[in-house]
Amino acid sequence: MPDLNLRSYDFRREREKSWRELDDLVKRIRRSGLSKLSASELRRLPELYRSTVSSLSVARSISLDRNVIAYLESLSVRAYFCVYGGREGLLAGIQRFILQDFPSAVRAARWHMAAAFSVLFLGCLTGFLLTLGNADWFYSFVSDGMAGSRTPTAETSVLRDVLYKSDDTAVDRLNAFASFLFTHNTRIGLLSFALGFALGVPTILLIFINGLSLGAFSALYASRDLSVELWAWLLIHGTTELLALVLCGGAGLVLGAAMAFPDKYSRMHSLAVKGRMAAVIAIGSIGLFFVAALLEGFARQLITDITLRYLIGGIALTGWLAYFIMCGKGRYTNDD
Repeated sequence: MPDLNLRSYDFRREREKSWRELDDLVKRIRRSGLSKLSASELRRLPELYRSTVSSLSVARSISLDRNVIAYLESLSVRAYFCVYGGREGLLAGIQRFILQDFPSAVRAARWHMAAAFSVLFLGCLTGFLLTLGNADWFYSFVSDGMAGSRTPTAETSVLRDVLYKSDDTAVDRLNAFASFLFTHNTRIGLLSFALGFALGVPTILLIFINGLSLGAFSALYASRDLSVELWAWLLIHGTTELLALVLCGGAGLVLGAAMAFPDKYSRMHSLAVKGRMAAVIAIGSIGLFFVAALLEGFARQLITDITLRYLIGGIALTGWLAYFIMCGKGRYTNDD
């Protein structure tokens, strides 16, 4: 019996420090959550848990003090739920996504976003210059369904009326219009993201084609001295919608870069790592498309003052830029 007591004492003396360290972490997690632990403590948590479980296994095999075994069993169970159990509810998960994951992922992919914006701008400039030089290019860049009555053959008064008048004055028609815009724009954005798997080439083409359409419309209205009115009409929702399109395109380029330039990882591993970040950006962009659809379906139709249209578009752009710059620091890095 003295020998058994001595073994139990030595066993505890050699390992008790790590048990108490784990016990302290578990109590802090239950009191304040995982977010209050430092990075080093988060790395230490699973190590301490595995060490404690190992100690419990040894204690059972050599029939040590029952009090020690009971303590280790309790500690192991409590630590298990901290390491593997559910850590946050739905609302907490949504809040973390909005305030941390999404803006951090966008910042980590900022060069891909810059590339997507450059392609969109180049497409817009190309469509503008070609259409301004020859109006027939308009029909090559803009589909009949998108153009409607806004064609080079339309009277200037017709083009101007489109910017200020709308048949969608009833609330139910505005609701339907906003729903259509959200579905349509989201489909295009997610398509540009999904096509990134093909080394990003289809994504670049899709963004460029959207830029051509925008440039062609800009040239048409510029030829009638309606540029100021057109951009007021567009930017009230366009700062949000075009930003969402750039984000989806940038996410697609993240996938394309992971496939084309896997760096130190294998191609599949690089795609898995970068794909998670790109998916976060694509999912978050759906929220921007939703806001843009509301602005396009309601605000643009109900607000006709040019200054107010520019003001709303400027406030939206400033708000989004502040959000992406200030929120979610440290979640993703360029190495993720």
